[in-house]
Amino acid sequence: MGEILFIAHRLPFPPDRGDKIRSHHLLRALAALAPVHVACFADDVGDAAHEGELAALAASHCLVPRAKPLALAGLEALATGRPVSLAAFADRRLRGYVEQVLRERPIGAVFVFSGQMGHHVPASWGGPLVIDFVDVDSAKFGAYAKAARGPMAWVHAREERLLRAEEGCLAARATASLLVSEPEADLFRSRLAPALQGCCTVRALGNGIDAASYDPAGAVAEPRLALLPGPRLIFTGQMDYPPNVAAVVRAATRIMPLVRAACPQASFHVVGRKPTAEVLALDGLNGCRVWGRVDDVRPWLKGAEAALVPLEIARGVQNKVLEAMAMGLPVVASPEAATGIAVTPGETIAIGTSDADMAEAVIALARDPDMARAMGQGARARVIAAHAWPAMLADLPALLGLGKAERVRDAA
Repeated sequence: MGEILFIAHRLPFPPDRGDKIRSHHLLRALAALAPVHVACFADDVGDAAHEGELAALAASHCLVPRAKPLALAGLEALATGRPVSLAAFADRRLRGYVEQVLRERPIGAVFVFSGQMGHHVPASWGGPLVIDFVDVDSAKFGAYAKAARGPMAWVHAREERLLRAEEGCLAARATASLLVSEPEADLFRSRLAPALQGCCTVRALGNGIDAASYDPAGAVAEPRLALLPGPRLIFTGQMDYPPNVAAVVRAATRIMPLVRAACPQASFHVVGRKPTAEVLALDGLNGCRVWGRVDDVRPWLKGAEAALVPLEIARGVQNKVLEAMAMGLPVVASPEAATGIAVTPGETIAIGTSDADMAEAVIALARDPDMARAMGQGARARVIAAHAWPAMLADLPALLGLGKAERVRDAA
């Protein structure tokens, strides 16, 4: 099949947030099939410090700092009629590297991670093109538009309209378009123009979990959390991501007062990098603590007694839910947070459609430790059986056009 060109909107190292975990495992799987050339952005100096890990894995790479201010990307988008998401990830150096690799290397397939990077693939490329959209970004902006008021409602509605058109154009070019779950793939298909719905290959490629790494038996509980009275609830994630911000605000202001009415010492712990001012303001409110970025989330999950994930806007499979389940934690989640995960409500996860439902589930788990323990054990068993990375990525060679006889590099 030749070599592979991998284009991503973020450096897949370190795998410390949902999209980077997925791109990290995809890149490693691709590198096991053929030499891989990688073009991607670094969000900050912390990410850029991991360039050596990328260099050790890739045949060649181009890592570009993403320093363009959002305001400038917005002006460029208005001037060119493009989505802001594309303008934010437009860079001549990265595009030049892509063109050079395609010109000079025997590239047999191009793998694009995230739809906002598809515009870096030249129109002249006619070989296999796999685009992992992960989730339907345009639908997310549609949800933002409905929730917003004033000028931001117009901004989000514009982004939805233009991104939806871009998604259709990319799907028409792609050999295969990947989404993180069957519901997300169905949504993607439904939003394509009628002329495209019958001719585009759209498939689900689920998220996985490294169950050996996320093993409660191998973790030591974070003492700052474990020594507190219970129930200790946790939410993990990138805390400048608007759906995560909305979720922890909901938990701290609407759910925790109901929980603490029955369990006065209950606490809610927000763990994740780049908390916004709105998130930081929750610290100390209704038992909420905001910890910010931590080196390793596993000790914090080990020190908690349950995960509370009240997402109202969620696209695709939530890694935060998979990680908590793998660590043997009972999870109390909204229906949106559990989408695409192989769960049995009431047995391997507690689903609540309202604030009161989720508070009642938390209280029930706190009052019945045996039930909580059984739910956590069942959750871990379920993710090991249904969400291990090798199972998730088994079809990757076929998607890239790699025949059975060629699937193992250096087999001889």
